[in-house]
Amino acid sequence: MSSQQGKSGKELRIVTRHPITLDDIRRDEDKVRLLHIIRLYGEITEKALQYLVYELKQKGFNIGYEFSLIGGVPSSRPLRDSLIALLYTGLLETNPRNKKLRLTSTALEEFLPSEKIPEEEAEKLRELVEELRPKISAIDAEVELATMLGRGGRRRRRRF
Repeated sequence: MSSQQGKSGKELRIVTRHPITLDDIRRDEDKVRLLHIIRLYGEITEKALQYLVYELKQKGFNIGYEFSLIGGVPSSRPLRDSLIALLYTGLLETNPRNKKLRLTSTALEEFLPSEKIPEEEAEKLRELVEELRPKISAIDAEVELATMLGRGGRRRRRRF
């Protein structure tokens, strides 16, 4: 019997990454634009944000994320990684009540005022976000409803 046949289980693979700083975020225009999108839209679920960035790309406003359609649902690993980086640096946080992403006070008061995007780009982005808001808010509501039903739908045994 060979040694490969005798092994069962999963292999643990460790990937090292350097810590992400605010300066790294400042140098990455995609992440800065993503923060501006979240600022314009407001609190948003991760799924709705994936849809929003995908729809912006379809309308000609590409911020640099590639998407795969899985069962008609847009998915982007680089966008997910960017969200993790923004959460790690404290520019984004998750609202514990509804699990939506929102900007922190650090992002709103210190980071974004110093990281401007060109005015014509900002205006185009503002228009597109408002145009897409009804479609995206429906996706947001769907996710929020599923979260509420998942949380409240289970009966818990009362302990005395």
